[in-house]
Amino acid sequence: MTALAIREDVPLAPLTTLGVGGPARWFVKAGDEAVVIAAHAWARARGVSLRVLGGGSNVVVADAGVDALVVHLALRGVDVRRVDGAVEVTAAAGEPWDALVESTVEREWAGLECLSGIPGLVGATPIQNVGAYGQEVSDTVTAVRALDTEAGRVATLPAAACGFAYRDSAFKRDAPGRWVVLGVTYRLRPGGSPTLGYAEVERHLARHGGAPTLRAVRQAVLTIRRGKSMVLDDPADPNRRSCGSFFLNPIVEATDAAAVATRAADAAMPRWPQPDGRVKLSAAWLIERAGFARGQRTGPVGLSTRHTLAIVAHDEARTDDVLAFARRVQEGVESRFGVRLTPEPVLWGPA
Repeated sequence: MTALAIREDVPLAPLTTLGVGGPARWFVKAGDEAVVIAAHAWARARGVSLRVLGGGSNVVVADAGVDALVVHLALRGVDVRRVDGAVEVTAAAGEPWDALVESTVEREWAGLECLSGIPGLVGATPIQNVGAYGQEVSDTVTAVRALDTEAGRVATLPAAACGFAYRDSAFKRDAPGRWVVLGVTYRLRPGGSPTLGYAEVERHLARHGGAPTLRAVRQAVLTIRRGKSMVLDDPADPNRRSCGSFFLNPIVEATDAAAVATRAADAAMPRWPQPDGRVKLSAAWLIERAGFARGQRTGPVGLSTRHTLAIVAHDEARTDDVLAFARRVQEGVESRFGVRLTPEPVLWGPA
């Protein structure tokens, strides 16, 4: 049986990009699947909750911490195989996401280039159905290897079983906490053309000229993200302590979108029709039109000076401060437009 090096009362704030919150009651770092499986068995035998921490870019930990066994994923490894003219890349859950994207772009394998600069690890990508600038991981995911904590066994789920939707999946929506992602397989296109479905990226490429190669698209995305303090890798950036986008872009019925446009008195309100007839709105646009400005602060918490979707924790901030500020933004947008914004990061509480 795998020995577990379990520690107690381990601070979690340094392991998250927001940098707030209390400790884990129990904590173990998992460098291989055997440790993850043993940690699950340990928690189950003691009736203890199990939480999984990756890069910490999509987690808000309560000030009281979390009364659970937190498994910090550090599984590494990348395998590649050729399948019917495509390349299937299988990456362990603990692989840094942007490093994986960079390596695929350098090898001229298309499919992930617009997802450059997103913080976190591979394991989070199918859970959140990570997406940006015209791509989502659901475009390329073919299989997810995961520990089923209900059955106590490892299974490989095909993409069709993952229930992908906008920033959502069956892992997140249908059975939160049931599945611990161990590895993900992406099918990419060798020598394929980059995805150009986002106006901001196209404008950037047009200004700089040249052919829209995978490398050019990656650099464009990184430049745009850095301009919004959304790369989170610069220790000198005053906006670095955030979860990136704190709110999801709301998807509403077409009649509700029309009502929002009427209340805004702006026929040019940004909106994107969805395949199911609903309409996606811009959360950043709603926040700004509700009267919130970039850099606006309440004590040690405020909006990024570069992007109204990011809530930034400054020195002396606590989780309660972050959540109070988020509620203020939600209430302001709902009062102005009748739309309730949904937070994107997951809140970890004491139990």
